[in-house]
Amino acid sequence: LQVLRHEEFEEGCKATCNGPYDGKWSKTMVGYGPEDNHFVAELTYNYGIGEYRLGNDFLGITLVSRQAVSNARRMGWPLKEVTSGVFEAEAPGGYKFYLEDKEQLKQDPVWKVTLGVSNLQKSVSYWSGLLGMKIYEKDEENQRALLGYADNQCKLELKAVGGAVDHGTAFGRIAFSCAKEELPNIEALMKKEKQKILTPLVSLDTPGKATVQVVILADPDGHEICFVGDEAFRELSQVDPNGDKLLDDAMAADNSDKWFAEHNMKKVSA
Repeated sequence: LQVLRHEEFEEGCKATCNGPYDGKWSKTMVGYGPEDNHFVAELTYNYGIGEYRLGNDFLGITLVSRQAVSNARRMGWPLKEVTSGVFEAEAPGGYKFYLEDKEQLKQDPVWKVTLGVSNLQKSVSYWSGLLGMKIYEKDEENQRALLGYADNQCKLELKAVGGAVDHGTAFGRIAFSCAKEELPNIEALMKKEKQKILTPLVSLDTPGKATVQVVILADPDGHEICFVGDEAFRELSQVDPNGDKLLDDAMAADNSDKWFAEHNMKKVSA
């Protein structure tokens, strides 16, 4: 994965992009290619938070990449074979990655993102019926469904967890870009259908970059979904050739651990 861009913020996002936390934070976008045509992960870092409690809401990301499997073995990173040719790896924060030992997909090695749900049919009805996703697979026996907006894009897998969905404290959401003029229509539809709108249509600033418009929703299990106006987002999401350096500089300048130690304090466990 490549660092595509890195941004620092002095105060919490008014759309809670960094979670329900105030204070200084940063975000780093990483992916296998530009955000225009690849799935990208947004890594947020809150300077004052020491650890998060994970729930059962985010069940992992699946990559189709023989190279990723090879890299993990070369580095001695623990791998557990969960099915034939599919290996589970755990990131430092506890997040799961599933690595398929196959030749890397040409369009994007990120094949699917899996979310836990409490009621598969209800969730499929929301994501397909209201948000317009196509159903690619539905497996009633294993209580899972695969959905997406296009054949050549990363898919969303919904998987029943056999009970309530626990979001823990780590916080996260899935974002999609769409035409700016569609945002009021999405908001109006959700109001009409009496669905939860977490953040009504709002403009968000990134210092020195574009201002984007977003609407943020919540599905029946509280999974957050952000729709972003495409035109401004394309300007904001340009790959920054200095992204790696900005990230390295920010990490080198991060004295938050030292500050807390000097004040005989511990970072908050969220």
